Amino acid sequence: MIEAQDFVEAARSRGIEWYAGVPCSFLTPFINYVINDERLTYISSANEGDAVATAAGAAIGGRRAAIMIQNSGLGNAVSPLTSLTHVFRIPLLLICTHRGAPGVKDEPQHELMGRITGRMLDTMELPWESFPTAPDAIAPVLDRAARHMARARRPYGLVMQKGTVALHALGRGWRPRVANSKAGPGYDYRDRERPSRSDVLSHVLAHAPENSVLIATTGYTGRELYALVDRPNHLYMVGSMGCASSLGLGLALARPDLHVVVLDGDGAALMRMGNLATLGAYGGANLTHLVLDNEAHDSTGAQSTVSTGIDFAGIAASCGYGVTAAGDHLGVIEALFAAEAHGRARLAQIKIRTGTREDLPRPALSPIQVLDRLMAHIGTAFS
Repeated sequence: MIEAQDFVEAARSRGIEWYAGVPCSFLTPFINYVINDERLTYISSANEGDAVATAAGAAIGGRRAAIMIQNSGLGNAVSPLTSLTHVFRIPLLLICTHRGAPGVKDEPQHELMGRITGRMLDTMELPWESFPTAPDAIAPVLDRAARHMARARRPYGLVMQKGTVALHALGRGWRPRVANSKAGPGYDYRDRERPSRSDVLSHVLAHAPENSVLIATTGYTGRELYALVDRPNHLYMVGSMGCASSLGLGLALARPDLHVVVLDGDGAALMRMGNLATLGAYGGANLTHLVLDNEAHDSTGAQSTVSTGIDFAGIAASCGYGVTAAGDHLGVIEALFAAEAHGRARLAQIKIRTGTREDLPRPALSPIQVLDRLMAHIGTAFS
């Protein structure tokens, strides 16, 4: 058995000061230790996939980051682990508990995942080893992880067994701030044709702050942004649907000198709606979240989503965003950027029409080239 301090301080000495995760009783000592230390960062994510994406955003922003999750939530993390960190080659330390380990009495819901945790990691081509159980084993484990992450630029996993870490009490604790959204541009729907996706993206390009990074969700949004103009401050998501906002949160927290603009879709926002609460709790005024809502999964044939009756702006306001707005015209965008967010994130829900140009291109650069170009632009690198 080890103390939480043994591992966290060894990780800190290797540059890991940033954590995101979802609690597990096995992880309680670690989470408590990190929360108790004001020099460390812990983001309590709505689900494990969002934790991966948020940590990935922090890594892009120059922070060495770790994810702490229970293996029962490993399924929630499959998409960003396979189509975000793997595709873009983003190194992260994954600490995954082993509930339901064979031969260990546990709850019935953990039995199957307990048997297949290692196989799942192997299937995702994510190298892993057992979490260290003795203080003198910590440094070699972290060094192996660091070598892999530096060489392969991909995550490395540590699987933690029950009883590995001694209890550690929660001291200062943490409470999310109370939602008190200020009046913004308002809910302004007009009886006219909705703007196109390209209209909205062009308006964002014209009005986003000079120090902006634009993160475009997967599908037509990223491809249309690329078609309009390809710039080093753009990141085109090619998978991990729904994770653009959590990635943006991580980058915005890691780099408060940047203004991060997340270009989301209604289908993606619905997929991980719980992340609105996380952004509302942690997001600062350097994070702007735009939901381009055409009430359809446009790139797969325009099948309807359920967003017709969903008030994303109202939900965001109740989650703690500083300014929220909704409308079906381009004036909402410039008003949102101009509004005082009182230290909190902004969100606008913009109703747009479906459809795109027939010759819509795909980025000529690979995802890794796009990310490396962005990181060079903001002055960071994986070390």
